[in-house]
Amino acid sequence: VQLQASGGGLVQAGDSLRLSCVVSYRPYSSHIIAWFRQAPGKEREFVGLMRWGRPSTNYADSVKGRFTISKDSAKNTVYLQMNSPKSEDTALYYCARGVQFSSDSRDYDTWGQGTLVTVSS
Repeated sequence: VQLQASGGGLVQAGDSLRLSCVVSYRPYSSHIIAWFRQAPGKEREFVGLMRWGRPSTNYADSVKGRFTISKDSAKNTVYLQMNSPKSEDTALYYCARGVQFSSDSRDYDTWGQGTLVTVSS
């Protein structure tokens, strides 16, 4: 099982950016794909998640209303659409697979390698 995150880069504050997470297998309907991020000198934090089989999502308060998670089932890919990013969104973004509808990183057993997002103001 592998997850591969991509799409990071330099973006201006207020613009938009879409991250992708390709999953190497067809997730079960109960599987959760989540996004976490880690800024320099800070702990890893939850961004949002999606249950694969049903359109259930959950977001951190810090990104709610600005970020959206979606999927393309045909491509086994989950997206993180980042609208109106702020400088404080600068971080290394990871996708992860779990089986619990959880914001705790300890509940995720498989992680992608991370993609760096830098937001300039």
